[in-house]
Amino acid sequence: MRRRRRRRSQQERTEDTRGKILDAAVDCLFLYGYSGTTTTQIAKRAKVSRGAQLHHFPSKAELVSSAVEHLIQRRMVEFREAFDALPEGIDSGDAAIDILWGMVSGRTFGAWLEVTVAARTDRELALHVDEVTARFNDGVRVLFRQLFPELQEHHGFIDIVPDYVFAVLDGLALHHLRQEQPGREQLVLITLKQFIRTAVQAAKSGEFILPAPVGAGSLAVEKKDAATSGPSGTTLP
Repeated sequence: MRRRRRRRSQQERTEDTRGKILDAAVDCLFLYGYSGTTTTQIAKRAKVSRGAQLHHFPSKAELVSSAVEHLIQRRMVEFREAFDALPEGIDSGDAAIDILWGMVSGRTFGAWLEVTVAARTDRELALHVDEVTARFNDGVRVLFRQLFPELQEHHGFIDIVPDYVFAVLDGLALHHLRQEQPGREQLVLITLKQFIRTAVQAAKSGEFILPAPVGAGSLAVEKKDAATSGPSGTTLP
């Protein structure tokens, strides 16, 4: 006698629909760019009705920013799982960089880049992107502290390392999108690993001193003035 399949709950069906929409949005961002992506395209690719899509995500800005965050969170879980599965004897710092490069060199970075650039001139999108970025940065710092407990006492160092690593990887990923150069990319990754390894040793021995930003206050004021003043003295959004 065949067993009847368990009927999915309303929550499970809702999460499934939401996941399909988010995955479809990331695909569209990567394939067509932000300006070429429409909510109609996303609904069609996800095989859901426009009504269902609007129920979950009333605006394009909310949808695409949520989609990229959805993908980033999934990648962070995969990163943690891959890190935990590393065999003994592997340099954890080197492995972390390799795993992160695998994350940012694919469609995740491409989709995020599209949204980030579009947010520069889109106030509604910028609000969503800022929130996603803040949550991502907080999550990365927490994860790094968990993965490298031996650096916990070096507060400034452990907090700046993720920023430094992502600054390098993001720049490398940008070049990767335009022109893949595997040999050159590997040289950059090897150099990054050496820099981090040296800095970690210096931090542990007390030789690494994180300097305070020079002129940070005046620089911030200058940037704010430049961002809020238009060529004719008008205030920009």
